[in-house]
Amino acid sequence: MTYPVVDQTNSKEKYLKRSKLRGFSILAVLLFTVLTVFITLIAGNANQDLVKILVSLFTFDQSTVEGRFVWLIDMPMIVIALIVGAGLSLSGTVMQCILKNPLASPYTLGLSSAAAFGAAFAIIFLGSGNSAMGSISIDDPFITMACAFVFSMLATGAILVMTKLTNISAETMVLSGIAIGAIFSAGLSLMQYFADSVQLSAMVSWSFGDLNHSDWFWDFVMLLILLPIAAYFFLNRWDLNSLDAGDEVAKGLGVNTERFRTLSLLITAFLSAMLVSRYGVIAFIGLIGPHIARMIVGSDHRYLIPMSMALGGCILLVANCVAANIVRPMVLPVGLLTSLLGGPMFIYLLARRYRR
Repeated sequence: MTYPVVDQTNSKEKYLKRSKLRGFSILAVLLFTVLTVFITLIAGNANQDLVKILVSLFTFDQSTVEGRFVWLIDMPMIVIALIVGAGLSLSGTVMQCILKNPLASPYTLGLSSAAAFGAAFAIIFLGSGNSAMGSISIDDPFITMACAFVFSMLATGAILVMTKLTNISAETMVLSGIAIGAIFSAGLSLMQYFADSVQLSAMVSWSFGDLNHSDWFWDFVMLLILLPIAAYFFLNRWDLNSLDAGDEVAKGLGVNTERFRTLSLLITAFLSAMLVSRYGVIAFIGLIGPHIARMIVGSDHRYLIPMSMALGGCILLVANCVAANIVRPMVLPVGLLTSLLGGPMFIYLLARRYRR
């Protein structure tokens, strides 16, 4: 009896070729992101001297008008767009793996709706949104942020409790999130109905998502939150790969699936809650980034995690640049554009899932 001979050399060459191609794909996205940074700077300072802008950028000079625009306004916003996009996309990537549902993301799990409810609660009942000389402002952003974070984590806890009590599978956990999100959305609508005009404007403005109130302090804080979480999931990339292959495979490889799934959900929910509580509801970035990344590099989390983070940051930066310049001098909320991008993709994924 003869057995087929496997050409191991050829298989190894194909594997190395695929790995190099994935690496080049990630590098290409990073280079495009750098290009987008320059485009954003130029578009945001169309009335300024281009040479002076570039000189200020590369010399870190803040003594000129152009330098102050670049380093005190534009660059903090660019950096936070990359951080928020990368964080939400990372959260979506992990959630889709551990819940075995391609529709899972911080937005579809109801965490964003819960954060919006918390912010509205702070604006109405804790007086964090008032008027000053007829303008709309969030007078105490720390209270608003704290309430948004607390309610977002409460939504996560409610999802976990419902899962434990009803023994629903990880795949259908998204339905629990949608139900909880609907409850918070109803509560938000009720508060909007009873709010006065100033409170209502503050609530709507916050819920649209806005990166324009960024500064270096909060950029640094969010980066300190994102980096260790990204490192944790990258170090556990093999556990994510085994879980992606099925619970039985993961258990056979020594992964405590229930513990790892619960811990991963809590960590990603914490990351999403921190980002959303500070910058408002930015919909579907956690859905768009991972799916485009998966189309390019596949489902191997060694490449999927960095690619989804790079794409998430790049997509949000592009969306923010378009929102800031498409109807100048008005600045559109970036959350509106991400909803316009993510809504059709959500419908497409939903239709493809049920066709199967």
